[in-house]
Amino acid sequence: QVQLVESGGGLVQAGGSLRLSCVASGSIVSINAMVWYRQVSGKQRELVTYITSAGSTKYADSVKGRFTISRDNAKNTVYLEMNSLKPEDTAVYYCKAQRYLSPSSADSWGQGTQVTVSS
Repeated sequence: QVQLVESGGGLVQAGGSLRLSCVASGSIVSINAMVWYRQVSGKQRELVTYITSAGSTKYADSVKGRFTISRDNAKNTVYLEMNSLKPEDTAVYYCKAQRYLSPSSADSWGQGTQVTVSS
């Protein structure tokens, strides 16, 4: 399993932008999908977006048009560009390396990075 480290979170005003990074300890070329989730304390973890090894992407309706996921295989890094941030985007954001088509015990998770959007 690869180790994942997220960074880039912080406090930003509504309408602002942040870019999250997720750096893997090893190659992500063979990883089926790199996924960003977010979780608000006391609520279920929410899938935000993912990018497959082929470069296909999918976004939650709540972030479509505002967030962009990308990957740099040479740097073993996945990015989440977040624009037009809203207070409801406040959460801990987690990166996951999903090795296969479906979630499994082979997946790796990062420790999370806090994003706080003030109104």
